[in-house]
Amino acid sequence: MARRRLPAEWEPQSAVQFTFPHADSDWAESLEEVIPCFVECITQVSRFEKVVVVCADVEEVRALLPDAKAANLRLVSLPSNDTWARDHGAITIEEDGKPVLLDFMFNGWGLKFAADKDNLITAGLSQKGVFGDTQRRIAGLVFEGGGIESDGQGTLLTTAECLLSPNRNPHLSQEEIEAQLYDLLGVERVLWLHHGYLAGDDTDSHIDTLARFCSADTIAYVKCSDDRDEHYVELAKMESELRQLKMVDGKPYKLVPLPWPDACFADDGHRLPATYANFLIINGAVLVPTYGVAQDGEALSVLQGCFPDREIIGINCRALIEQHGSLHCISMQFPEGVVV
Repeated sequence: MARRRLPAEWEPQSAVQFTFPHADSDWAESLEEVIPCFVECITQVSRFEKVVVVCADVEEVRALLPDAKAANLRLVSLPSNDTWARDHGAITIEEDGKPVLLDFMFNGWGLKFAADKDNLITAGLSQKGVFGDTQRRIAGLVFEGGGIESDGQGTLLTTAECLLSPNRNPHLSQEEIEAQLYDLLGVERVLWLHHGYLAGDDTDSHIDTLARFCSADTIAYVKCSDDRDEHYVELAKMESELRQLKMVDGKPYKLVPLPWPDACFADDGHRLPATYANFLIINGAVLVPTYGVAQDGEALSVLQGCFPDREIIGINCRALIEQHGSLHCISMQFPEGVVV
């Protein structure tokens, strides 16, 4: 029987994928505001490793990246609905020590948005040779990368709100979904959170907006200390759940609370899902979303403590949350040996 493992994000990477915004995406009315954020993310990642950029117009996007390390850029022309590579990108496992790309079904977070083009991006990148001879395998689940966190040692952290959504895999019970995760990803146990959410979030409480593994024994999580805030009760319940979780050896996790950013609102008045948990770990650095609020500096400091050997890079993601996602949501890392 094949030995499978889902690597942790902090393990060595070959590349990070981004899917660039364009005039036919949901960013049509705000391209000028959001493109600088994508440019900064791609430029910073290119300092450390390769970047695969899915885009509508390769030359147009290349011209926007004068400060990126050219040797590390791989721009690929493919159609896309939107930009959330974390959720339409392939999830890489190790199988008997070799990488395998799992191409899950992406259905726009439970049929909320069109995803027909996004769902074909991984196949398109594979056909264009981006992944070399790495095997791409169709995985028969509706599933998104933002919905799971791996410690690289067989433990998966997720939320019931997302994985048990009736518009994703309604034919499967929680036990049957767990069985699929054990089989497909090689995980040995699944830790479920039943509380926690962010107002304005379209993903049904993706774990990468709420709680993240920083190492096999450390979880950083969003904490709301304002009892007047609409999130206070649910996030307190989530914190209680996290305190009950145990590592394989029975010891509790080291829990690191992240600052609660001042509320950000869209022009129409609805609250936007600002979160410092949506950071991206890459080779030698961690990219952290900031929002132009008072807590940004503290968030960078807290995460420097979680990743003392990596450069902490803050990137203004205020424009990203206008479409209800943040920095981790627009990226997907590939472990060593995947992107050629």
